[in-house]
Amino acid sequence: MGRYLLRRLLISVPVLFGITLATFVIVNLAPGDPVSALIDPQQISALGPGWLAQQKKSLGLDQPLPVRYGIWLKEVVQGNLGYSYTDRQAVTTKIKQHLWPTIKLMLTAQLIALLLALPVGILAALKQYSVLDYLTTIFSYGTLSIPSFFLALGAIYIFAVKLSWLPTAGMSTVGRPWTFPDALRHLILPATILGLAQAAPLIRYVRSSMLETVRQDYVQVARAKGLREGAVITRHALRNALIPLVTVIALDLPRLLSGTVILEQVFAWPGMGTLAITAVLGRDYPTIMAINLISAVMILVSNLLADLVYAWIDPRIKYS
Repeated sequence: MGRYLLRRLLISVPVLFGITLATFVIVNLAPGDPVSALIDPQQISALGPGWLAQQKKSLGLDQPLPVRYGIWLKEVVQGNLGYSYTDRQAVTTKIKQHLWPTIKLMLTAQLIALLLALPVGILAALKQYSVLDYLTTIFSYGTLSIPSFFLALGAIYIFAVKLSWLPTAGMSTVGRPWTFPDALRHLILPATILGLAQAAPLIRYVRSSMLETVRQDYVQVARAKGLREGAVITRHALRNALIPLVTVIALDLPRLLSGTVILEQVFAWPGMGTLAITAVLGRDYPTIMAINLISAVMILVSNLLADLVYAWIDPRIKYS
C-alpha cells in the first residue's frame, strides 16, 4: 500500500504541472488585463498608454508568458501564492479566509445528500416499480432539471420572506456575537439546496447499484441460509453496492466547489465561490491560479481517497 501511495503521489506531480500550465495560459490569453479592469474605461484614454505600460511592468505583466509562468511556479513551490492584483493582499491569506466557509458548506451538503440518497435509493431498489420507486424517480429528475439557483430563490421566498423561519444570507447575523444556533440557521438553506442537488443523481446510482447487487448469486445464497433480510441487505448486498457509489462521490466532491459558486452568490456566503467571482471580474490572475490549483489538488486527493476506500470496503481489492 505504501508503494502504491508513493507512486500515485509521484504521478500527481506532472498532472498538477500540466493543469497549472494550461490554466495559466488560458487565463493570461483571455481578453483584457488586470490594469484595465481596475480603471474606469473613461479614464484610460486620459492616462495614456505610458501609464498603462508602467502599471503592467510593476505587476510583471510585460514579461513573456513562459517567464511569468516560471516565476509563478517557483513561488508556488516555495509556498507563496503571490499577491492579489486588486487589493495587494496575500493570496494565501484570502484563501484561508474563504476556504473554511466553503468546506463547511460542502461537507454539510454532502452529508445531507448521503443521508437522503442511501436510504431512499435502497428502498427504491428493494421496492422496484412501487409508488415509492416512481416518486423517487420523479424527485430525482425534477431536482436535476431545475437549476439550483432557482431552487435557492424559491426557498428564500418561502422560508425566509413568507415564513420568516430562516435568514436569507450570510454566515451569521450582523451585529450579534457568534453563536452555534445562529450559524446553524444560516447554514440550513444553502446546505440543503446544495445537498438536494447532489442527492438527486446519487439516489439513481444507489438504486441502480443495489438492483444489480441483490440479483447476484451470493445474495440469493445468503437468503437461502435463512439470514434475516436486514442482514442480507446490510452485510452482503449494500457493501458491494457501495463500490461504484464511492467513485461517484469522489468525483462529486471537487464538483461541489463549482456548485457553490452560484449558491454562494445567491446566499451571500463568503466562500471560495464568492472569491472566484470577484477574482474573475477583476482579472486577478494570482487568485484565479490559486483557486484552480486548489481545485486540481482536490480532484487528485479525491481520486486517491476513492482508491483507498475501495480496499476498505472490499478486502479482495489489493494494491501492490
